[in-house]
Order: sequence, then C-alpha cells, then structure tokens
Amino acid sequence: MGLLTGLVTLPLAPVRGVSWTLSQVLAEAEREQREAVRRHLAELDEALRAGEITETEFDQREDELLDLLAELEEVDHDGT
Repeated sequence: MGLLTGLVTLPLAPVRGVSWTLSQVLAEAEREQREAVRRHLAELDEALRAGEITETEFDQREDELLDLLAELEEVDHDGT
C-alpha cells in the first residue's frame, strides 16, 4: 500500500479493524462449535458402551451430530 493510498484510506482503518476482529471471533466460535459436536460424539459413544442408550438411539443421535458437523465443516470451507 502506497503512502497516498494509506492516507486516503486512513479513515477506514477502524472499520477494517472491527471487521477483522469480528471475523476472528466468528472463526473461533465455529471452531468451538465443531469441538462441542466432537465432544458430544465421544460422550454418545461412552453412553452406548456403558449401556445407557440403545444402538438405535446411538445411530439416530450420531447421524444428527455428524450431519451438524458436516454443515459446520462446509461453512468453514466455503468461508461463509
């Protein structure tokens, strides 16, 4: 960025800063959501092994969680 461009766009610096901060917060929230889904999958597996849920319940809930995880991964790859 040249000196002139820097000076002309200087009033936009706070907007760019806020935009960058928001994108970072959003990215972190998405990472936390994916980690939460993975934790739920692990807990679900433990519940099945402990006999707390049936295999049918496990399959249904696992499918729901895997679908959610796939949606989160798709959003992450699309950048939207």
